[in-house]
Amino acid sequence: MTVTTAPTKTPPADPAALHEAVIAWFEEHARDLPWRRPEAGAWGVMVSEFMLQQTPVNRVLPVYAQWLERWPTPAALALEAPGEAVRAWGRLGYPRRALRLHAAAVAIHERHGGQVPRRHEHLLALPGIGEYTAAAVASFAYGQRHPVLDTNVRRVFARAVTGTQYPPSATTAAERRTARELLPQDEARAAHWAAATMELGALVCKSATPVCAACPIAASCAWRLAGSPAHTGPPRRTQTYAGTDRQVRGRLLAALRDSPTPLPQSTLDKTWHDPVQRARALDTLVADGLVEPLTNGVYRLPQTREPGTTEAPPQ
Repeated sequence: MTVTTAPTKTPPADPAALHEAVIAWFEEHARDLPWRRPEAGAWGVMVSEFMLQQTPVNRVLPVYAQWLERWPTPAALALEAPGEAVRAWGRLGYPRRALRLHAAAVAIHERHGGQVPRRHEHLLALPGIGEYTAAAVASFAYGQRHPVLDTNVRRVFARAVTGTQYPPSATTAAERRTARELLPQDEARAAHWAAATMELGALVCKSATPVCAACPIAASCAWRLAGSPAHTGPPRRTQTYAGTDRQVRGRLLAALRDSPTPLPQSTLDKTWHDPVQRARALDTLVADGLVEPLTNGVYRLPQTREPGTTEAPPQ
């Protein structure tokens, strides 16, 4: 998608004007993504939220389509072994998300009659669902009024409201307060605002290369008005991959995903040259529930559910 330069606008004088500018921009520039379509339903929204954590949209799109073709409902996924979720997750990374999504599907199937719950507190009680995901599903699937604070939204608020280049490394009470104060009172408009600020951060207020000329609120952005000061806090963490235990874990999981049958230790030994690092990585995969050890040094993807997925729904 090409982001065109936005015309100069007068600075929003109040939150309502901010809402108007950002939502109007969103209505013109929003990407047509499958989880935004009405037919996606709450389950499609939930699947997308799990997959999009720390993963770009272009990598998620093909896996998302294949996932929902195979498991169009929570019940369909719940009735399969969790290892199949790990297998289908492929190379999206952070594969424990697949186990958590499977555990959430089991809980939805057993506690909520197979329907993704509407109530925020019921969403928050599902396995693998945290503050952000519960708010996102309630907002995007059911049009409810909740502050939705992902990395993109936090960056928009940091720059536009507090005048800093980047938000803190972890969500703070001050950020939550800002998000609540900026949330429109109307429920449907609040949900629209949540999606709009997220899209603005993804397409325009980008981390390394913000496209300020295309921003609908550039004229009132506190960071720009302050001269776009550089980040002065602790150095931002950069994640490496080559040679790390994460890479070794990925090699081991890839071998197990690609095999229709369990694999002996001798086959897994071929995935990485360092036996100490390989053993450590395999141990962590077992500890995380991503790999099950069998007898005689044979391993497979998990076939049993994680514990704690059959509690009664909260009252």
